[in-house]
Amino acid sequence: MSRKASTRHVAEQETDALSGDDLGRRFTRLAGVITELRARCPWTAALTHQSLLEYLIEEAYEVVETVEAGHTGVSDAAEFSGELGDVLFQVLLHARLQEEAGHFGIGEVLDALTAKMIRRNPHVFAPDGSLRAATTDDPAEIERAWDEVKKQEKPERTSPLDGIPAGLPALLLAAKALDRARRAGISVPPLSEPPSDPHPQTGGPAPAWRTGEELGDHLFDVVRQAQEQGLDAEAALRAAVRRFSTRLDGSGTLPAGPQGF
Repeated sequence: MSRKASTRHVAEQETDALSGDDLGRRFTRLAGVITELRARCPWTAALTHQSLLEYLIEEAYEVVETVEAGHTGVSDAAEFSGELGDVLFQVLLHARLQEEAGHFGIGEVLDALTAKMIRRNPHVFAPDGSLRAATTDDPAEIERAWDEVKKQEKPERTSPLDGIPAGLPALLLAAKALDRARRAGISVPPLSEPPSDPHPQTGGPAPAWRTGEELGDHLFDVVRQAQEQGLDAEAALRAAVRRFSTRLDGSGTLPAGPQGF
């Protein structure tokens, strides 16, 4: 057997292990339950893509809460699997609505996701889906390859920030924007001068945050001060990200300074 045939055989074996007959039956059964709920349950039948959004967001945040609480061990299996199932239920409901409209079904969702993961991970998969004999251990190289494939898939996106959901919470939105800029090789200068106040104990320069707890306390205090001044910290940060996006150019630099963007 050739190396290429061998790697394809391994890929097929691993795929069978992940999506064998038993798993297929379980998934088909769940899809059937959702179909019957849409047909027989008035509450489920009345759902729309728009009305489902609040549940999708709620269930996603419950997964976040479960993970942050550390409830991912063996003793938490029922809780964690239940939360993941709630998110999966939302995905299946949206797919079912599209199937009823004659657009696509969960099968197309699965096929598209499988193809995307193969396409965007060329360090693992060959274009035909077979496993590569050798891969890379360099995360930066993997990141570059992922971004390059995304550019090919979405040529209409001209800015590194295109495609970031505008509805993200402000801190996450800012983090995503800065990460995209970093990955595009764009230097983002500070918007304000470093603090000049001396350290209250040593008299030297104020140190950077040493722990996530210190940073969290600082952010909490920023929100407190904003409220005391009648300002909305969430809206202010979101506006800063919008200004950042507007001023971002293709030169690889972003002029800024104490005056802000």
